[in-house]
Amino acid sequence: MKSIAVFCGSGMGARPSYREGAIELGQELARQGITLVYGGASVGLMGTVADAVLEAGGKAIGVLPKMLDDREIAHRGLTELIVVNSMHERKMKMSELADGFIALPGGPGTMEEFFEIFTWAQLGLHGKPCGILNVDRYFDLLLAFFRHMNEQQFLQDKYAPMVLSDSSPTGLLDKFRAYQPPSVKTYIKEEQT
Repeated sequence: MKSIAVFCGSGMGARPSYREGAIELGQELARQGITLVYGGASVGLMGTVADAVLEAGGKAIGVLPKMLDDREIAHRGLTELIVVNSMHERKMKMSELADGFIALPGGPGTMEEFFEIFTWAQLGLHGKPCGILNVDRYFDLLLAFFRHMNEQQFLQDKYAPMVLSDSSPTGLLDKFRAYQPPSVKTYIKEEQT
């Protein structure tokens, strides 16, 4: 595993633990020699995780849409900053560069990015691990909702384990290394064939 894309908030959130979790993840990525791929901003948890990687001697690649670069929120100290034309291009580029995907605490944008990349995995567009770093139990309700989707038969049993989660970066990265993607998504159950 050479690179991990991290989706996270452009704000700091309500608890200091969210910032601490971003720092811990950044330091662990650098310690393990894993390049950070992220949204390219200097603000919020995005800037925090990038700063932590860089301060620990690691590499950080930012992918930022031109409209946000124009607003002067780009992180100017990155190993590499890639400016693209749109939010969609940003996600595509990040998916090309990354060997796995982690969500840190964040808002609707973080959720949208995570859900799209998770959906791509379900469809067999990639076989890369998708994980949630459950800092200070931030994602407990989301993880419960994934279980609810499965119970209500909107998330097939074979796809439920695709949502990897842990409260520690080391634990989550260990799960990434052990991850085996399921077979490609089907829309009917075996008994319907």
